[in-house]
Parts: sequence; structure tokens; C-alpha cells
Amino acid sequence: MSVSPNPELDLTISRIIKAPRAVVWKAWTTPASFEQWWVPAPARCKVVEMDLRPGGAFATRFSEDGGDFVPHLTACFLAVDPLERIVFTNALTGGWRPAEAPFLLMTASITLREHPQGTEYLAHVMHTNPADRNKHQELGFFDGWGTVTEQLAALAERGLDGRA
Repeated sequence: MSVSPNPELDLTISRIIKAPRAVVWKAWTTPASFEQWWVPAPARCKVVEMDLRPGGAFATRFSEDGGDFVPHLTACFLAVDPLERIVFTNALTGGWRPAEAPFLLMTASITLREHPQGTEYLAHVMHTNPADRNKHQELGFFDGWGTVTEQLAALAERGLDGRA
């Protein structure tokens, strides 16, 4: 199921990644690869849990200054359709458990489609109300998600092993 973006509630980022969909999928679903692009550099990411199935836990930590890793995202996968779509929310944790009230409630749907130049990548982030959507935008959604999408593209386009 695909949900059309609601401009009052949703934010989206899209781009063409000049790499096969399988490579982009692997960058998204392999913790070691995911850690290389999920937070804007020079910050670092650590995957704590990535149980890629509906109800599976998804948790990351980050370090901005090379210091201790602190909580970043605690979420639950809602859908995992290999090579096509990943949907997660921070309203729940693994096992469908209700989460503590997150700073900003969201559900994200990541879609990968075949494209003549590689992969069409779409991140569609849904919010509960216009205030949360606007807060997310003001906090730098386009800069942050845009930066990590660029980092994902760079990783996938040079190949996950670092070779072009």
C-alpha cells in the first residue's frame, strides 16, 4: 500500500541514485553499511537493533563529536518488502510495544523503484498534525534527510565496498 503525501502533514525527499536497487537496498538493510550514511557526517551512527520484519525493533545511536553514543532513533518496522519498501515508526518499539512519547512522532516510508539511471529513492515522512510537520521542517528536515540521502547515494554509487 502506498499513501499519497499530504502537504499539510508530510515531508518528502526524493532523488535518483545511480546504482542498482539491490545495492541501495543493501545499504539500507545491512547495519555496517547503514551506519556509514544514516546521520550527517561528521557525526557517527551505531545500529543497536535492526530486525527487518514487521514488528521488528529498529534502534540507532549517534555521536556528534566523537564522544559517547547517545540515543537517536527507537522505532518499529511496520512493513519490509524486499527491494521495494521499508516503513517504520517511532510511535512503537520492537514487538509492537508503545513507545515513550518521542520528541517528534513520525512514520517514515522508504520506497525504491527501478529507474533507467538506477534507483528512484523516495523518503516520505508522515506526521500526526501540521504543528509536528512544521516543527520537523523547522528543525532541518530537508537539510538533515537531504544530507543523509546524498550520503546514501554516494555510498551506493561507489559500491558498498568502496569501488566505483
